[in-house]
Amino acid sequence: MAHAATRREHRAKRRALRATLRRRTAETRATRRAVRAVATGTPQPVRTRLVAAGLDDATARRFAGAFSRGLVADDVRETKIKLKARVTRRVQVKLFTARTFAARLATYRPKDRVVAARFELLAGVAA
Repeated sequence: MAHAATRREHRAKRRALRATLRRRTAETRATRRAVRAVATGTPQPVRTRLVAAGLDDATARRFAGAFSRGLVADDVRETKIKLKARVTRRVQVKLFTARTFAARLATYRPKDRVVAARFELLAGVAA
């Protein structure tokens, strides 16, 4: 690791390294939490199942809605979401079993070619 030319550059580099470490830690924790939840065998939300299958949390959040659209949920539960300030709202979350999730994963392909390739890879691994 080469030395930074100035203190400012050194601090910027260290700050970037800490941010990278925080991001990796958050991703690892989200993945571990999702894997443990799916291992229970109970119906889980699509986002949890996608993260447990190997997608990163941001991509799973982005495609969870489209993935579950038109799919009949195996179960439903209510959860609270935070809106603005201290305001919360109760919303329904669709829950899916492993069988339903695997069937949808085998057929779902988003329009984005890069992400579609990742979903295809997930489907191959899950099969």
